[in-house]
Amino acid sequence: MNKPIIIAVAGGSSSGKTTVVNKIIKNIDHGRVEVIRHDDYYKDQSEKTMEERRLVNYDHPFALDNDLFFKHLNDLINNLPIDKPTYDFVSLNRTKITEKIFPAEIIILEGILILEDERIRELSDIKIFVEADDDIRLIRRIKRDTTERGRTLNNVLDQYMSTVKPMHHAFVKPTKRYADIIIPNDYSHDVAVDLIKAKISTILNN
Repeated sequence: MNKPIIIAVAGGSSSGKTTVVNKIIKNIDHGRVEVIRHDDYYKDQSEKTMEERRLVNYDHPFALDNDLFFKHLNDLINNLPIDKPTYDFVSLNRTKITEKIFPAEIIILEGILILEDERIRELSDIKIFVEADDDIRLIRRIKRDTTERGRTLNNVLDQYMSTVKPMHHAFVKPTKRYADIIIPNDYSHDVAVDLIKAKISTILNN
């Protein structure tokens, strides 16, 4: 198999990255595409207590195991399957379950800091940054974290003000300059998605 098309989708927390990814892969044969979430590569914290885990800055690049992520990405490029870790946002730790990922023609990487690591950027064929207003992202994050991740409103707001917002402006937003395509997600983004699909089709046909 030829080198897969690697698409990196970055953007702030709750900016709409998953929505964009789902639109990109819609109508693509599932056997041809794999989506890998950068979140699953948060470092293992089994040696930490829950209280210690709550104090970790999860929006800083150091929280992610990019060495393993980069190795796994190269394995897939070299037509080797990987055992991808999985992460639990309730326990704030990796689970004991791994997911077998097989090489595919299209590999989509999604995460707030996916464009921060130069090694990952250099392997990516299409780099996308999904942008949304800070207030919109906060509202979406509150809804998600309180309903899906067992957080309280005060916990979400404290984390947002102490780490999420400052880290967004320090590390996430600056990676926008590396993007080939910037998608404003305050409204419909169908035109941008159609352009990305056309580019994917061109690469596949070549």
